[in-house]
Amino acid sequence: MHTVQVIGTEVLVVGAGFAGLGAAAHLRQRGRDVRVLERSAALGGTWRDNTYPGCECDIHPALYSYSSAPQAVWARGRATQPEILAHLHAFAAGNGLDDRIAYGTTATGCRWDETTGRWHVRTDHGPDYAARFLVLATGALNVPQIPRLEGSFAGPAFHTARWDHAVDVTGRHVAVIGTGASAAQVIPYLADTAGRVTLFQRSPAWVLPRRRQHLPLPHRARRTVEYWRGEALVPALTGSDRRLARLEARALRHLHRQVPDPDLRRALTPRHRIGCKRILFSDSYYPALARDASTVVTTPVAGLGPHGVRTVDGREHAADVLVYATGFRVSAALAGLPVVGRDGRTLLERWGRDGASAHLGTTVAGFPNAFLLGGPNTGIGHTSLLFMIESQLRYVAAAMDATDREGVTALEVRAAAQREFADEMRRRSTGTVWTTGCRSWYLDRDAVNRSLWPGSSWRYRLRTRRFDRENYTAAGPARRP
Repeated sequence: MHTVQVIGTEVLVVGAGFAGLGAAAHLRQRGRDVRVLERSAALGGTWRDNTYPGCECDIHPALYSYSSAPQAVWARGRATQPEILAHLHAFAAGNGLDDRIAYGTTATGCRWDETTGRWHVRTDHGPDYAARFLVLATGALNVPQIPRLEGSFAGPAFHTARWDHAVDVTGRHVAVIGTGASAAQVIPYLADTAGRVTLFQRSPAWVLPRRRQHLPLPHRARRTVEYWRGEALVPALTGSDRRLARLEARALRHLHRQVPDPDLRRALTPRHRIGCKRILFSDSYYPALARDASTVVTTPVAGLGPHGVRTVDGREHAADVLVYATGFRVSAALAGLPVVGRDGRTLLERWGRDGASAHLGTTVAGFPNAFLLGGPNTGIGHTSLLFMIESQLRYVAAAMDATDREGVTALEVRAAAQREFADEMRRRSTGTVWTTGCRSWYLDRDAVNRSLWPGSSWRYRLRTRRFDRENYTAAGPARRP
């Protein structure tokens, strides 16, 4: 009988994107033995997968980096995908993570063993792992969402996150379905390169001009400036109608300046409140759509034909290449990874019944010594997600320290504390722009905000600056002295 090798480790991190690498570096700096599982052949997460032309981060790079590892050489107001990926490789090397990551290794199941007080993690092709602490850093934006459409398209078709660089779009007619951030970045490239571009738009996005960087500043000063510029958006998003109206007026001025055709302006004018979906920042998206060789189709898509896209009015719009800019299946990463807790139920089974929730977006009752990075209600719509992740990392490290200090096998959040946090998030989301009626991935099927933190990121930092031991109970077998 073949015996699968089991590797013991103190901390096992699943995922080697920004969050997973940050967790591994932070915990290693605190003396923890850490191993990382990465299903792909290389690190980087979303910045490894998204290689479409024009891919970049719309958060200023001074803020889109860990505070412990600033990237001072980024002088521009944005960083491209290759620059960010190179930074992640340098970050991993600088923190001694390269030999701690098992590449091409997919975690296929995680189970808490009450007898041993360990998380047992199976992989697709051994070895398996046994860990005191489990950190799930699988990310939310890594499984493409491709709409199910009747019919089939005969030409090349791919999602922006799976860009086919073997396809030459020069002079060809390219159809793009979707109007999110990836569409706003790739369409200017297509307008410069392709013969024609047709955008199929379900609902237009709010677009603001790119923020100007007027003065060169030292990295830490720039980081501070950019942080508070982002925080200035919070009152508008969380209930100030007057500030929201000013923000919308600014976006409409940007639209009017860049799109002279009144019919096209009308088609590109959103009908939902700004911030209800993700706000885009671009100076080139509108001019690309205003070109003679670009067309915006607002009639809903009905299906595909061999040579184009069919809309519900019966018309078939010709295309040579089809690009899906349709976002991601937010919970799909965890859907493929059963995480079985103390009572034998999986994390998604619990969430399917009660809705996705975690205490401070990080811990779940029934799952001792397990931590979610980027969990429910830790998303952010106005500033860098890395600020939130850094807050979580400090909290996670403090939880591990408390476990050691008390000599217990594990700590588990109380169900009542988790419910209270979920109720607070629902209550604080009432009256915010995210619950004003538009369809977005921020809301679940019951129109409850389970994605975003409904407030300023500094408030989350305050909530997680100490480990609230009173909301946890000891779990697992007694530890030997």
